[in-house]
Amino acid sequence: MLLEWAGLRIVTDPTFDAPQVYPPDPGRAQLEKTQGPAIARQDLGAVDLVLLSHHQHRDNLDYEGLELIATGVLTLSTRKASLDLFGGSVVGLDSWESYQFGDATITAVPALHGPPGVESSTGPVIGFVLEAEGEPTVYVSGDNASVPLVEQIADRFAPVALAILFAGAARVPMIDAPLTLTGPDAVAAARALRAGRVAAVHTDGWKHFSEDRASFDAAFAAAGLSDLVLGLPRGERVVVE
Repeated sequence: MLLEWAGLRIVTDPTFDAPQVYPPDPGRAQLEKTQGPAIARQDLGAVDLVLLSHHQHRDNLDYEGLELIATGVLTLSTRKASLDLFGGSVVGLDSWESYQFGDATITAVPALHGPPGVESSTGPVIGFVLEAEGEPTVYVSGDNASVPLVEQIADRFAPVALAILFAGAARVPMIDAPLTLTGPDAVAAARALRAGRVAAVHTDGWKHFSEDRASFDAAFAAAGLSDLVLGLPRGERVVVE
């Protein structure tokens, strides 16, 4: 997502490659991208900040995303990402650690990329909470599948004006559980956060997503919360008041 907030242009988990099959790294699943980006990296314009929940998987950081980071744009991510990615512009944060960027405070918050116990396979992941005086508070989940962790985050930051939820219930053969939020889990997360609006990302464009945007919308409709969900047409600008 390209997020314009507090005078900043922020990109979350940058993926700009064309559709393709990515050869698997040792011990990891093969990933197939089925849909290109809404905007090409070269047409993106100036970017002030990248929020990278983790760098291990191509559906969160692909080759063009790496090229974006290589331009030197400030990137907040995990401690491991700051060690593995070269260029000096990647700042690693632990959960609950904050980074001051101008007038904005960005806090890394915990995330779990799958069921408990898979961390050695999926690697470290974080989400983010964005705060600034006079600006709406924004939560970016990253690849998180744990509603209890969202409840912990809500204890500190709720209500949030906008919750950007990585959904799609991603699945790979070697782990028999969703690696990101299901539709019902996204509803539970939105309720815990007392979110004013919700934006769905990470729901389409990859073969290993077991739920799509329609599944996300259906879950919120079943809960009577359709009015929370932003439409977010691909490539179009949506303003959240």
